[in-house]
Amino acid sequence: MLQFGKYVEINFNGDGAISGAAIRTYLLERSRVVAVNNPERSYHIFYQLCDGASAEERRRWRLKPAAQYHYLNQSTCFDIPGDSNAEEYQRTVTAMAKVGIPAEQREAVLACTAAVLHLGNVAFAEGRDADSSMVKTGGAAEEALAAAADLLGVSRDGLAHALTTRTRQTPEGPIISPLNVRAATENRDSLAKVIYSKMFDWLVAAINNAIGEDKNCAASVGVLDIYGFESFEFNDLEQFCINLANEKLQQHFNHHVFKQEQAEYEREAIDWSYIEFVDNQDVLDLIEGRMGILDLLDEQCRFPTSTNKDLAEKLYASGVCQGSARFKRPKLSQTAFTIEHYAGPVTYQSNNFLEKNKDFVVAEHQSLLQASCKPFVQQLFPPEQESVSDATGPGGGPNKRFAAFKFNSVGSQFKRQLGELMAQLGRMEPHYIRCIKPNSGNKPALFENANALHQLRCGGVLEAVRISCAGFPSKRPFPDFVEHFWPLAPELYHRPELDDREIAKTILERSGIPAGSGYQLGVSKVFLRAGHMAVLDKQRTERLASAATVIQRFARGHLARLHRRAAVAAVLTLQAGARGMLARLRAREARRQKAALAVQTAWRRHKLREEYKHAHMLVVAVQALWRGRQARVRYDSMRRESAAVVLQSNWRRFVAASGFERRRAAAVALQTAWRVRAARSALRALKTEAREAGKLLEDKKALEGKRLHGLPLPALVAPCP
Repeated sequence: MLQFGKYVEINFNGDGAISGAAIRTYLLERSRVVAVNNPERSYHIFYQLCDGASAEERRRWRLKPAAQYHYLNQSTCFDIPGDSNAEEYQRTVTAMAKVGIPAEQREAVLACTAAVLHLGNVAFAEGRDADSSMVKTGGAAEEALAAAADLLGVSRDGLAHALTTRTRQTPEGPIISPLNVRAATENRDSLAKVIYSKMFDWLVAAINNAIGEDKNCAASVGVLDIYGFESFEFNDLEQFCINLANEKLQQHFNHHVFKQEQAEYEREAIDWSYIEFVDNQDVLDLIEGRMGILDLLDEQCRFPTSTNKDLAEKLYASGVCQGSARFKRPKLSQTAFTIEHYAGPVTYQSNNFLEKNKDFVVAEHQSLLQASCKPFVQQLFPPEQESVSDATGPGGGPNKRFAAFKFNSVGSQFKRQLGELMAQLGRMEPHYIRCIKPNSGNKPALFENANALHQLRCGGVLEAVRISCAGFPSKRPFPDFVEHFWPLAPELYHRPELDDREIAKTILERSGIPAGSGYQLGVSKVFLRAGHMAVLDKQRTERLASAATVIQRFARGHLARLHRRAAVAAVLTLQAGARGMLARLRAREARRQKAALAVQTAWRRHKLREEYKHAHMLVVAVQALWRGRQARVRYDSMRRESAAVVLQSNWRRFVAASGFERRRAAAVALQTAWRVRAARSALRALKTEAREAGKLLEDKKALEGKRLHGLPLPALVAPCP
């Protein structure tokens, strides 16, 4: 939502180059500083400052999260999807640097912004006296008061005194009156709005100084970007001022369109009658005329005890409001009123009109901030020079009776700014651009007819179209008209002795459009009533379609003949090519068959040779295997026979040896047994002969000698019986 209107003017020198620019703003929505509806946001810089400030800056400015500030936590919307408050803060600081604002002033601007946030957290409690107030002690209120005072460069006691009291100057001297809690809260909000507004104006002036406006420019282009017509369920002073601006712009738009039509008709010497259009001057008289709604609102604001109900009763009883058909009083409300705007009726609730219309700088605030130790704050609140009427009384002497504040209303300021804007637009050639929102859901490829029609009606486009259609909406210069509609009189188009006006007149006469009521010929243009341009376009289309049919007939015949000749030539070429191709294919096939026979012959010979070699190899292999097997069988048989012979020989030798060993053992046993017997017999004999020692000894030695020499005992010893 646009929170202020702006007018950007770009200056150009005699060579067409940009030589300067300037920005002017209208109706800053200051109430958004202290109050915001859910789920809207306050001004973006507050959220950017809370999220994007560095740790050092947060410590220096005593910043907290956005949710902890009263001016911001009235809504639950702290972030915009897709945007980063911290990144936007860096872009804002960078932009301030690029427009030439020094670092010290950037620091001061952001410090004052933080001071506005801290002011919102200053809460009040009932004072010791009746209808008095004081800053709440022992909590966040004192901390916020200290932070705001330090950032603004004033004393804490002085700021608390300025917020809770009001000084009135009288002939006997100043009178200090305490403020109750509600009045102190309004006083605090008023100070916050004034600081933000003056800081905003200072930034705009700084940007204009950096850009540089060319007062002596040769030409300039201005772009006005301002609010559209607004009608909500709850309409406040902002919507009232916005719709006033749209009423002024709509009147300028209607007059501009009407005057353009009128000037062109007079310039072209067209016989025309007055065109009626809806003039909203009565609405403007009701709002900004003498003793209109704005005057009555300012009058009520001058009374400190005036209430919203008093304002409503003042409006209901006003002769201007009662005498206007545009003003209505709703039946179910005691403080609302309805105005019939050009775009439709809008009901305004006057509950906040008095509070939002008051735009004054309290004397205590002015004096306090003028004495600030911060140069930037002093620059925002310079000493105000009193006007002649304020400085002197009726008798020429000093005027000792002046109020505690200098009254200046939002409505009167906006009225003055709007007058300056309309004067500026009156000096320039305006061009209007109406932006149409296709749907309320911000979705692509979706067009809501009722919504678009409502916007066209609110934007005055339908009224402008009606004004244009009431006269001669279709107009064309003679050369363009003849160039476009010459098919309705083609024989006249190539006659050089006829001018375009005569040809255009002949074309219109042949078309059947009645002269005067249907069309008129001006000095340089043809003027047609609504719908007649479509008649001419239809006749032109029919004539061109008829001519196109004839041209197409001849062109198609010519093209058909060309196509036939080309087709015959193509067929002959294709036949010759096809026949040659077939002959070449047959010759190629014959060569392929002959080559195939040669290849087959060689292949078969090779195949048979390979088969023979393979069979021969197999036979030789089988024979070799068979002969090897037979040889191995014979060799095995021979080995077996040789082994059998060896076995037989060994066996026979073993049998013979075994028999020999047995016989020899038996013989030895027999011999042993025989010799033992013989020895025994001999021993008995010897024992018999032992008696003869010598003889026995000799016989014994002889016997032993014989035994040692291997003499058989039987030969020596007689067998024993």
